[in-house]
Order: sequence, then C-alpha cells, then structure tokens
Amino acid sequence: MSTLDSDPPGAPDTIATYVFAVCRELDPAVLTALPGLTGNTPVRALRFGPLTAVVQHVEAALFTAEAWQERLSDEYELERCARAHHQVVSAAAACGPTVPLALATLYRGDERAGQALQEDADRFHTALRRIEGRVEWGVKVYAATAPPAPAAPPLAPAGGSGPGPGAGRAYLDRKRGLQRRREHQHDEALRTADTVDTALRALAAASRRLRTHGQESTGARGAQVLNAAYLVAADRTEEITGAVRSLRRLTGAHIEMSGPWVPYSFAGEV
Repeated sequence: MSTLDSDPPGAPDTIATYVFAVCRELDPAVLTALPGLTGNTPVRALRFGPLTAVVQHVEAALFTAEAWQERLSDEYELERCARAHHQVVSAAAACGPTVPLALATLYRGDERAGQALQEDADRFHTALRRIEGRVEWGVKVYAATAPPAPAAPPLAPAGGSGPGPGAGRAYLDRKRGLQRRREHQHDEALRTADTVDTALRALAAASRRLRTHGQESTGARGAQVLNAAYLVAADRTEEITGAVRSLRRLTGAHIEMSGPWVPYSFAGEV
C-alpha cells in the first residue's frame, strides 16, 4: 500500500489521482457504472504512452499518511476500499491483461501520475506480457485438527484413596504419545502440502508459496500448511480444477481452491 507522493511545486493540494491498474487497451464503457473509492467522481482511463491507467479523482485529505493509518485500523472501511479497488481492477481485466496497483496508490494530479507511470513503463510491459492469457488460482491446504489432550488424573480427596500409583506415569505416557502423534500428523500434513504444490506447479506458468495463516485465523479447518498462488493459462481451467479434485481424493486432505482471479500475486514480478 502507498499514499500520496511528494508534492511537486505548484501542485493542487485538494485533489489526488488514485490509480487502480494499468493495461494496454480498455473499453471506457466498462467503467461507467463503477463507484470506485468514493462514488463522487468518475472512474476513467488515463493514457500514458501506449498504455492506459485506470484512475479516479479523490480528495487528497482522505489519503494522507495519517488518514490512511486511521483507515487501516477500521476493518469495515479497509474492506470497503479493498472491495471497491478489486471491482475496478476486475472490470478492467475483462478487457485484457491488467496489472493491478497496490491499494492506495495516489499522485498529485493526472500529470504527475502520467509521469510516474511512464517512468515505470518497462516494468508494466514486462508484467503484461507475463500475465497475458493467464489467471491466478489460490490453493490452501489444512492439516487435520489435533486430537484433544488427555485428561489429568484426578486429585485424591482429603482422607480418601486417590488414583493408583501408576496413574501419573500413565498420564505422562499418554501425553508423550499424543505429542508424538501430533508431530507425525504435522509431518504428514507438510508432505501432503509438498505433494499438492508439486502437482499444481506442473500445470502453472509460475507459482508462489505465500505466508500461511495460524489456526486462530483458519478456525476449525485446522492448521494451514500451504497457502499458494498459481499462474495458469486461462484455457487450462479444467485441468487445474480436476487436479485439485484428484488430490483431495488421493491425500484425503482439506484443500481449498479459489479463483480464477486477476493475477495480483504475479503482476508485480518482472
């Protein structure tokens, strides 16, 4: 994410140009009904050289570093901005290969935006060639939920008979056995993740293993052992979705698949 670039001399300080994406060709009609970030100004095309940026004028005061930090702390507002950004990027991508820019990429006016984007034109051309005719698929693999810990032996009531002399040892043995089973289960899950990743990379033009999320985020699905993105030719949809179905049967693992998406994970690579 980024916020407003430095102010050039004489630049207006009330209006900023928000840039959603860069593409080669764009049908302006696909942008007509989109509210963008604010709904108050039109989402439109801005040409720079042979490329086109998808932009919108926004109030500069809403996207200062301080204002953006406030937005980051508001989960509802952050999600609203992310959804609005994605909606515009997806509309542009329906017309052809599109490079999404980071959320909150802004410049002090159209002229400054055009200059800055033109300076990065080589990277945009490389990224557009890379993603042309391809889409992104997300795949997540989860380990099975760990078995519950064994119950501790009951305490002896005052003046009464307690558990037998071997109860404590038996409890520790069960606890050690549980730990070994958990470690074995996790190792198996990691091997499954590698199996899934290897099979899907064979179908992809490129792949990325992303940071996995802890169980506090994934909930009852268990620990996440693979969070990956695959850049796949658009005409290989049946192949990759069929491969995931086969891998579910083969491994018995909980495998989530999402997509096809605009290639966010690969558009920035050169």
